[in-house]
Amino acid sequence: MALLETLTEDMKTAMKAKDKETLSVVRMLKAAVSNEQIKLGHDLSADEEIAVLSREMKQRVEELESYREGNREELAEEVEKQIVVVKRYMPEQLSEEEVVAIVKDVIAQVDATSKADFGKVMGALMPKVKGKADGKLVNSTVKELLG
Repeated sequence: MALLETLTEDMKTAMKAKDKETLSVVRMLKAAVSNEQIKLGHDLSADEEIAVLSREMKQRVEELESYREGNREELAEEVEKQIVVVKRYMPEQLSEEEVVAIVKDVIAQVDATSKADFGKVMGALMPKVKGKADGKLVNSTVKELLG
């Protein structure tokens, strides 16, 4: 089932359950997916859907960090609840060990030897981990293994 259909079904379920928090997040996600579909002018592929979800997740994570820095715990708790809902639609995330293994494999494939090869490694790596691993983790792992 396409993401848009899943979101519509979950929206109906949240309405029936009178779950306002879940409903608002699902509506936001549905709007983001619909807007992307309109912008591109075609139904979204699985990769494009993951890109939209990743963007939404990243926004919430940044929001959470910002609220925590500003000692706004009540707002941080709201965003944490939103993150839980968004995670339901994301592909399962790779563990740190899995990311390290993939990075090592890619470094060997592109024959990278120094930090100067960072761009080459990231270019080959990102299609393999897009939406499945946190970008910051991937970035720091590549820097660590090349350094």
